Amino acid sequence: MDLSCFKAYDLRGRVPDQLNPALAERIGRAYVEITGAKKVIVGYDIRLSSPDIAEALSSGLMAAGADVFDIGLCGTEMVYFATSHYDMDGGIMVTASHNPKDHNGMKMVGPQSRPISSDNGLNDIRDRVLEPFTDAPTLGRHEPLEAMSAYIDHLLGYVDAAALKPMTIAVNAGNGGAGLVIDELEQHLPFEFVKVHHQPDGHFPNGVPNPILPENRSATADAVIAEGAAMGIAWDGDYDRCFFFDENGRFIEGYYIVGLLADQFLRKTGGGKVIHDPRLTWNTLDLVAAAGGEAIESKTGHAFIKQRMRDEDAVYGGEMSAHHYFRDFAYCDSGMIPWLLVAERLCQSGQTLSSLIDARIEAYPASGEINRTIADPAKVIAAIEAKYSVGAKSVSHVDGVSIEFDHWRFNLRMSNTEPVVRLNVESRADIPLMEAKTEELLAEMERLNQ
Repeated sequence: MDLSCFKAYDLRGRVPDQLNPALAERIGRAYVEITGAKKVIVGYDIRLSSPDIAEALSSGLMAAGADVFDIGLCGTEMVYFATSHYDMDGGIMVTASHNPKDHNGMKMVGPQSRPISSDNGLNDIRDRVLEPFTDAPTLGRHEPLEAMSAYIDHLLGYVDAAALKPMTIAVNAGNGGAGLVIDELEQHLPFEFVKVHHQPDGHFPNGVPNPILPENRSATADAVIAEGAAMGIAWDGDYDRCFFFDENGRFIEGYYIVGLLADQFLRKTGGGKVIHDPRLTWNTLDLVAAAGGEAIESKTGHAFIKQRMRDEDAVYGGEMSAHHYFRDFAYCDSGMIPWLLVAERLCQSGQTLSSLIDARIEAYPASGEINRTIADPAKVIAAIEAKYSVGAKSVSHVDGVSIEFDHWRFNLRMSNTEPVVRLNVESRADIPLMEAKTEELLAEMERLNQ
């Protein structure tokens, strides 16, 4: 049996050779046997193969004795919400997010929507799939659960409805699931939505929804400009990540959104802890300190951020990759809460999104993440650390290596899944310095890779 769809944090693979209903049924059985779950939320995304895989998964869960609460077509964060909100033993979302359209996968959580990854049960589920199964003495039942209403109420609880004013917002669901939520929220908000690629369609007629790819951004940017929108928002297929465009149609680097959301959230809570990743940090540190909060660095990746948020009881966590986490959302990531908070900020401040962001880009210009394929990533990173740590103000190994000087810093880290090294560089209000150091580091990586 091909179990290559099991990854470090979730399942992803081609349908039907790497993931199919027969395997999904066994995964359901193994999930119950390994976790002991009795009540499990199941949801699925808009991919064409998702309903069949979700049905087979549910059959396996019930055969192993668990009751399935089926929330139907949804986004990943609705599974997180429902698992926590309804006090379930676990939840499974059938999705492959922004993978190619012939792929599918699963994201699994336990009680309180704690992530299940390779170091806390996912590998055990994978290994159990290979063993024989017998049905439980009492089979589980299947119950449809309408979770959208409670989820919408929860989302609206993050913003002050009285502060919201009429505003035009361009929204691009990429033919994923986000459009369904926008249609529900629209009834409660004073905003006018310009809807791009809005209808859920697993054929992905406009390409797989992944706004992090530059070629996928123009549809949103063009809509912002054509309609004079205050901002644009685009989501990936299962809408657990959202991406922002200012009123000029400019794509905003996720790093600056982390700082903006940290500031907005700390204003609401009157302080608290904020978790951030180590790739780019100075802007976030500056804004969190100014808002009376405490910034805490965590290794990149949702399993690490979520655990650190629980450990610290942090109010908010953000990654520059457009994942944003919230304490009151079971410490999970949401692609809906961030844009609501930014919209609220625009209404409260009367400022444009570009004016809120421009000052931060000027203060802390950044390279954005640059990926390079390297034959021996560990060797190259070690050589660069040896060279640049001389005279450095600080060297950190929270994730890869971060090396800091008075006026610039960089983070260099390896991909978990491929021979790729990821570089991020930032400076203090000095674009030429940031650009020069970025070029210098890339040249050094190239030299070491020969």
